[in-house]
Amino acid sequence: MTTLLIGANGQLGCELLRVFGDHELVPLTHADLELTDRVQVNETLQKYRPGLILNTAAYHRVDECEDEPERAFAVNAIAVRDLALAAKEIGAALVHFSTDYVFDGRRQSPYREVDPPCPLSVYAMSKLAGEHFVRTILERHFVIRTCGLYAGAGSRATGGNFVGAMLALAREGREIRVVGDQVLTPTSAKDLAKKVRQLAETGQYGLYHITNSGECSWYQFAAAIFELTHLRPPLTETTSAAYGARATRPAYSVLDNANLRSLGLDDLRGWRDALADYLDERSRTQVRT
Repeated sequence: MTTLLIGANGQLGCELLRVFGDHELVPLTHADLELTDRVQVNETLQKYRPGLILNTAAYHRVDECEDEPERAFAVNAIAVRDLALAAKEIGAALVHFSTDYVFDGRRQSPYREVDPPCPLSVYAMSKLAGEHFVRTILERHFVIRTCGLYAGAGSRATGGNFVGAMLALAREGREIRVVGDQVLTPTSAKDLAKKVRQLAETGQYGLYHITNSGECSWYQFAAAIFELTHLRPPLTETTSAAYGARATRPAYSVLDNANLRSLGLDDLRGWRDALADYLDERSRTQVRT
């Protein structure tokens, strides 16, 4: 079976490339496929006729989306609709990735798949619209919400990830301010990719939350990064209001992997263990190079 991987050079795409490496895999970057070009999408799917499509492509510069809502919906919703329609035509299954930001964060217990979304930003609205298109159009789908994703690889177009940004700031010796009133679960793209492979093989289609376990604030996440790397940059805690980002983020966006647990697959490790493993692997890679 041919598997088509869209966004193969992003941080999640690179991990999926490794995990699905034994498939007849066709990795596509943005240079290979413009997802907003409906004709090109249809031609690509007709050319390769994959049985499985992994779509990691998105416009996820959250604050920029506030200023460019048309682009956000073009990439995160309309293009996803067209991809789902093309997948349906050839009988392919689609794995599509979404976000914890579809929730408003007003509760203090993890969100399950059955909980009603209430997006607070243009980005979140566009991602939720994409979810609805996939779930309405295509029976053979896995819509996967995740949270606080990080990995070693990733195209510059993604804007990097939080771990890399914190380490870069620490190297520069700059004062670092991180919000302490937004709570999440940092999630390893490596762990997510492995779980996606397991889930895809079940054939149990639907909506799934997949994150590492536990929760922390972004400030606590940053503190853990520096603790595990033995760095001591000037780190201070701030508030969302003081930070002044254009897009509103949920104050609490921890996800409950309830549907995964119903399949006996919710065995993801704690976020600190995953982070420690990632930082150790990153350190060893840098030593070798």
